[in-house]
Amino acid sequence: MRNFDDLSEREMLALAIELEEEDERVYADYAEGLREDFPASAAVFDGMREEESGHRRRLIELYQKKFGTHIPLIRRQDVRGFVQRRPVWLIRPLRLEEVRKQASTMEVESRQFYLRAAARTSDAGIRQLLDDLAQEEYSHENRAEELERKLLPPGAKQAEDEARRRLFVLQIVQPGLAGLMDGSVSTLAPVFAAALATKNSWAAFVVGLAASLGAGISMGFAEALSDDGSLTGRGHPWMRGAITGVMTALGGVGHTLPFLVPDFRVAMAVAIIVVVIELAVISWIRHRYMETPVWSAAMQVGLGGALVFLTGVLIGSS
Repeated sequence: MRNFDDLSEREMLALAIELEEEDERVYADYAEGLREDFPASAAVFDGMREEESGHRRRLIELYQKKFGTHIPLIRRQDVRGFVQRRPVWLIRPLRLEEVRKQASTMEVESRQFYLRAAARTSDAGIRQLLDDLAQEEYSHENRAEELERKLLPPGAKQAEDEARRRLFVLQIVQPGLAGLMDGSVSTLAPVFAAALATKNSWAAFVVGLAASLGAGISMGFAEALSDDGSLTGRGHPWMRGAITGVMTALGGVGHTLPFLVPDFRVAMAVAIIVVVIELAVISWIRHRYMETPVWSAAMQVGLGGALVFLTGVLIGSS
């Protein structure tokens, strides 16, 4: 790995060409990844890709004029000081706000590179081009805003915001809510049955922990293996499975932890309060993200929780 200050003018130009080509391909990946769900934003990144392509052509023309046709391959990872970028293909599905933030970071990094490179060169022609590119990178933020105004009219932006919300609900909220409901409700019966049958806090805790973790593993694998998300748009199956499994386990562990209190009566009272809070949170999530009327959500969740709770009480008391 080389230090930036050790690069010759020829090597700096070669590195600049490689950086512009990489940025062009990243913007193309962003555009392609967003095209299905956010077509207007994809068009914005198509425009930014064309800008980077123009920069690369100007750099190649100057390089060939100064140093000939052979351009050595010098990559960002060969030079100290560059921020490592996460490959686009690892962050699917693309999140619109994250992509825009990453694009802004790329422009800042490119501008800093051109300013430093221009300060180190003694060739007037090279310095002029590098200074021009630094200014253009500085204006890219305005260029992006201009493209957004042109290609993202209020109606299109509103539609994309709504599409983003739907994806969030489909890929994050729904599997998380399913897990939380299953963990909070299905483990009520074994936890409280064990508690009332043994009158022992530790025994209830062990049963509750086993039921919660077992339900989390089971629900996680069931969700991950249900479909691959290619047709339903529900996202990567293992991501959904992880969300469902973790939320299932948390839903059961919530009313299990109070049984760490040695006093059985106190533990029972705290556990019942936690159950009420859990059911209230589930009802709020259903109202907030699933657009279920608040009283309907409360009745549905409360009735299911009450029935399972009574089942555990009856079995444990028999």
